[in-house]
Amino acid sequence: MDARVNAVQRVLCAAVLAAMPLTAAAQSASSAAAAELRVLDKLSGQVTDLAISTGDTQEVGNLRIRLNDCRYPTDNPSGDAYVSMIVSYRDNPEPAFQGWMIASAPALNAMDHPRYDVWVLRCITS
Repeated sequence: MDARVNAVQRVLCAAVLAAMPLTAAAQSASSAAAAELRVLDKLSGQVTDLAISTGDTQEVGNLRIRLNDCRYPTDNPSGDAYVSMIVSYRDNPEPAFQGWMIASAPALNAMDHPRYDVWVLRCITS
C-alpha cells in the first residue's frame, strides 16, 4: 500500500512540475531563518502552531520535527513556502515524514500518520 501511495505522490509531483509555466521555473528562491508549522493531534483535537528555526528540532506531543530549510520566492517574501523537514514519531527509527512540503498544496506531499497532521503555514523572514 505504501509503495502505491509513494508512486502516486511521485506522479502528482511530476505532473505539477510539468504543468508549471516556464517563467515559474526561472524564479529565484531564498532561504528563511525559520518556518511556522501547524500540528494537529487527531485524537485530542489539539492544534499547535510552532515556530522553528532552520537546523533546529522541536518536540510536539510524540513528534520530533527537524526543519532543514524553508524557501520562498525572492521577489515575494509573503508568497508560497517550501519546507524541507524530517518528522519522527516517538523513538521510531523510520521517519513518519521526510521531504519537502508546500504551504499552498500540503496534500501534494502530505504526512501520512494515523494520529498527527503537520502542515506548513509560512516562512518566517523577519
